[in-house]
Amino acid sequence: MFNKVYLRIKKFMKDYYKTIIFLIVCYFVFTFPLPYYIYAGGGTIDINDRVLIEGNNSNSKGSLNFAYVKELEGNVASFILGNIIPGYDIEKQEDVELNEDETPEDIMFRNRIYLENANQTAIMLAYQKAEKKVSISGKHFYIIYVDKKEDNGLRVGDELVKVNGKEINEVEDYTNEIQNFEVGDKVKVTVIRNDKETDVVATVKEGEDYKVTGVSVSTIYEYKTDPKIELKFKDSEGGPSGGLMLTLAIYDKLTKGDLTNGLTIVGTGTISSDGTVGEIGGVKYKLNGAVKKGTDIFLVPKGDNYKEALKEKEEHDYDIEIKAIGTFDEAVSYLEDMNS
Repeated sequence: MFNKVYLRIKKFMKDYYKTIIFLIVCYFVFTFPLPYYIYAGGGTIDINDRVLIEGNNSNSKGSLNFAYVKELEGNVASFILGNIIPGYDIEKQEDVELNEDETPEDIMFRNRIYLENANQTAIMLAYQKAEKKVSISGKHFYIIYVDKKEDNGLRVGDELVKVNGKEINEVEDYTNEIQNFEVGDKVKVTVIRNDKETDVVATVKEGEDYKVTGVSVSTIYEYKTDPKIELKFKDSEGGPSGGLMLTLAIYDKLTKGDLTNGLTIVGTGTISSDGTVGEIGGVKYKLNGAVKKGTDIFLVPKGDNYKEALKEKEEHDYDIEIKAIGTFDEAVSYLEDMNS
């Protein structure tokens, strides 16, 4: 049995060795890394699959969707595609500002925190607008950026616990304590790293208006809600640009009626605690993905994002309605008026 298999493999290799060698060479040539980023039209994600609210039986007949940008690894194959396929753009890595001390894991963690920030803002705002119960039950303070790494210093991903032996209950507790030291001093900071408390140091530096330690801190809140809510996102997903659409989706599930009116609605834009919708990057790629989805309405932040979307629509003669949105209330009014 094994002898027959061996003979067949041997004959195959003998008959097709040139083809095999050619394919192997092609693989290594086309996957050879190049110092570029390739951006293209992305896709959409139905938010209904990401939001679970206790006791909710959504009556929405349409869908509210995120839009995302497709980013390809810079290699020979993607570089060729970027030059021949309309809608693909190529950007040199050197033109993208990166902190040389950062790792891909640092960037991924920061993007994840941005997503968590957007999610918690969406929950708080949607529950308040729907007049449902929501309150803060806990806080966590994470390092999301380190200007320059130092030995036994703070790292991206560290959760702040104490500074100079004092408990941190607000970000200001950390900032204010740093002001008690001189520039160049070493301050002991207790953090949670790899699920364990550990002591590290932070060097006091001169900032523009006050003393700093060269890090950025982001607060992540835990909420107690009624009804309970659970958000499901993949570990690979990150960024704040889905804030508007997530807030609308949660609000739609918490209130009567159907904001979608049976339509496929895709949108993008950050959301702030007061309901302001902020601009984002990659609008034309997100619009492209929405068009491929067969979207009826594309919600986009007012200003340059809206202008870019309109320009892209006109250049490609897209059959899609584009609506500029400045606040969460504007978005709700627009969708409710459409239903009536």
